[in-house]
Amino acid sequence: MSTPTSDIVHNGSAPSLCTVAEGEECDFSNFTDKPRALNIERQRSFDERSMSEISIGLSPRYNLRNSESSSRMLDHLDHVCSPGTGRKSGFNSPRSQYGFEPHPMVSEAWEALRRSLVHFRGQPVGTIAALDNSEENLNYDQVFVRDFVPSALAFLMNGEPEIVKNFLLKTLRLQSWEKKIDRFQLGEGVMPASFKVLHDPVRNNDTIVADFGESAIGRVAPVDSGFWWIILLRAYTKSTGDTSLAERPECQKGILLILSLCLSEGFDTFPTLLCADGCCMIDRRMGVYGYPIEIQALFFMSLRCALHLLKQDGGGKECCDRIVKRLHALSFHLRSYFWIDLKQLNDIYRYKTEEYSHTAVNKFNVMPDSLPEWVFDFMPIHGGYFIGNVSPAKMDFRWFCLGNCIAILASLATPEQSVAIMDLIESRWEELVGEMPLKVVYPAIEGHEWRIITGYDPKNTRWSYHNGGSWPVLLWLLTAACIKTGRPQIARRAIELAETRLLKDNWPEYYDGKLGRYIGKQARKFQTWSIAGYLVAKMMLEDPSHLGMVALEEDKQMKPVLKRSASWTS
Repeated sequence: MSTPTSDIVHNGSAPSLCTVAEGEECDFSNFTDKPRALNIERQRSFDERSMSEISIGLSPRYNLRNSESSSRMLDHLDHVCSPGTGRKSGFNSPRSQYGFEPHPMVSEAWEALRRSLVHFRGQPVGTIAALDNSEENLNYDQVFVRDFVPSALAFLMNGEPEIVKNFLLKTLRLQSWEKKIDRFQLGEGVMPASFKVLHDPVRNNDTIVADFGESAIGRVAPVDSGFWWIILLRAYTKSTGDTSLAERPECQKGILLILSLCLSEGFDTFPTLLCADGCCMIDRRMGVYGYPIEIQALFFMSLRCALHLLKQDGGGKECCDRIVKRLHALSFHLRSYFWIDLKQLNDIYRYKTEEYSHTAVNKFNVMPDSLPEWVFDFMPIHGGYFIGNVSPAKMDFRWFCLGNCIAILASLATPEQSVAIMDLIESRWEELVGEMPLKVVYPAIEGHEWRIITGYDPKNTRWSYHNGGSWPVLLWLLTAACIKTGRPQIARRAIELAETRLLKDNWPEYYDGKLGRYIGKQARKFQTWSIAGYLVAKMMLEDPSHLGMVALEEDKQMKPVLKRSASWTS
């Protein structure tokens, strides 16, 4: 049999690998610090520890003292590494090391996840979006960057880092392609939305075809792919203790190329990123044009991850200096203007308009009459969240799950704000969790507003898909946020809900209805990130040391004095 050959092709041009100086991990608060030694001792599961031992309260109201305790716990967890060759979870272990019988869904989930693997030149390089053969494939047979993240975390937690390394290197090579959409060239650092492996059995040849947005609905390039790539590179490094991948010249240059797109100076007066609809998980027209919280939170987290990955000389040192300045401005802007609680809602309700000069309170000239009626009933006495969007004369008060969870994990949210977000989730459990976790956005838009904002989108009807649908993949984000804030009982409750139906329903992509009671009308079955999100959530609860892969401790230098009050002082 002939030796397999492989090819990566795009628009007929051959790619070239990028090179730059080697990198080393650095700390945001002190760039000259050397990386601390990784402690790979397995942490006891929250199930194995008493509630008093981890200082959590079972009441919906969680005091700040307990928050500080969980913050100290994260200080430890952020420097804990899951051993790359250690105990496997779930699929390879019929019974956990500490005597707990795994849920029957766990082995089923691992089998389904492994069936979704995609190979290139005999090596696994990712997982396809869905294995649903009952529907037309569309692009669900491709490897999506954002979709692969929970799969990658599951494999890292299970001591199988090679597939993640292969994926990171393969997508990095795709970044170097010349990218054009309708004769217009995209920025050099743009990462693909997805790629597909084509196998020619006659020539025994593998070919990769990538999509940078030219095939997407709406032809929008993904802003989040590059951020997820940086976040995943750090997760790989934290999990394995192997810094050599991030230190490769091509990885160093890849990070710099991604960030050069975001840190360029122009006409913006905000430190946030201006984005089009469809540039993130919500990849259709849903009124997130402007400065969506999902992108801003991912931007913030990727900037902090980059500080741990970039080398402190040459272009890396200059980029780190720019990152630090941007982080301070970005954290102040988001914590001040995107944050809302009962006190802030009341302040907006009493805003004056047409204010000028530096003394203006209503800085974005938001009209108080634009406040939606639902937000007054939705806002609890104790609780708050980062709203969906802020721009001139516009505030999108919708709750977006991913943005708020990432804000907690990246320590964009202060410890007090993190507590308030958890308070909100507990207080509004029926609205945000219901019968199937978890609402991607709340509330749904409908009627005339739906017609204007979505353009009559038949897939994003009310309480469906991106418009108030329930997405099981969000379980892993919720679980990580719960562990970081010391509230694992919230995650456990959500996971138990999912376990009543997910396997029986064949792992749907999303659920419809106010309570998430119905399988999504166009949802794919055997959706890979629904499977992987469940596994990651389970493994994190079993071994909380995994949290260090996806959570960053608070940086003391970024603690602003918020002028606006918050609900936790009520």
